[in-house]
Amino acid sequence: MTSTDRPVRPRRHRLTARAALALTTTSALLTTLTACGADSAPHGRGAARPTVKPAPAWRTDPASIAALGDSITVGFDACTVLSDCPEVSWSTGTSPKVDSLAHRLLKKNPAAHSWNYARTGALMSDLPQQITAAAARRPELVTVLIGANDACRSDVGAMTSAADFRAGFERSMKTLRHSLPRTQVYVAAVPDLLRLWSEGRKNPLGKQVWKLGICGSMLRDPDDLTKPAQDRRALVRDRVMAYNEALAEVCAKDTLCRFDRSVFDYRFTGQQLSTWDWFHPGLHGQQQLAELAFRTITRKENPLKGEAASGN
Repeated sequence: MTSTDRPVRPRRHRLTARAALALTTTSALLTTLTACGADSAPHGRGAARPTVKPAPAWRTDPASIAALGDSITVGFDACTVLSDCPEVSWSTGTSPKVDSLAHRLLKKNPAAHSWNYARTGALMSDLPQQITAAAARRPELVTVLIGANDACRSDVGAMTSAADFRAGFERSMKTLRHSLPRTQVYVAAVPDLLRLWSEGRKNPLGKQVWKLGICGSMLRDPDDLTKPAQDRRALVRDRVMAYNEALAEVCAKDTLCRFDRSVFDYRFTGQQLSTWDWFHPGLHGQQQLAELAFRTITRKENPLKGEAASGN
């Protein structure tokens, strides 16, 4: 058999070194791409977590203040009878006798960087309108003290319901956040009106002034100690406590809001009341409100963080 007559054997396919390297590289690349695809899947085991922005920190030195609320914040009956006296307001007053919040916090020209939009007789339903007016100033801090007029009606049946009060405050906070997303909010509790009755009734002249129709739901017939009269006063106090619970709970949902229950807890005496009506804060009462607010605002940590604040 000649060399040309040898049987033909099947050819074995052998990988060259270059082909083997190419195959190995391709396999590694596919593995890497598959792993990356799994990690980048939105719901995969290794899904990338979105970056969470830190909550804005509370500043203890705001540079401007807008005051909202009712007659307490405009200093009604604190200087002269039946008159507003905003210069002694606990929030934005200019009188050194009070040492207001603005005077303590705004070291440089406090009068030019503080504004008072509170109105005598204001109810919670009036708060959104005050917020809208204050928003034009872009204040770094807004103070709110409102609710006494919602409880101080001719009779208990005329008081603002707890549900309407809560809804009104929720609406107010939404209005504020729409225009002022980074403004801090200090919310003072509604004062204890039952203590107002117990302290103010010690003054005979005060009781005569109350007969003119001041806060009838609580102060009517101040010397009547019968059960119906006591029950009526208890209903007013319960409503105030419900208001404060609403203020605390709504405020707690906002990182830049602080509720101050000490305004309800403070055991004031007749010395803090106006000598014109024994109802509104006088000069000493305005001083104390400024001190309570200053303590809460200048604390680095929220004093009610984690608490169920009910104003109780």
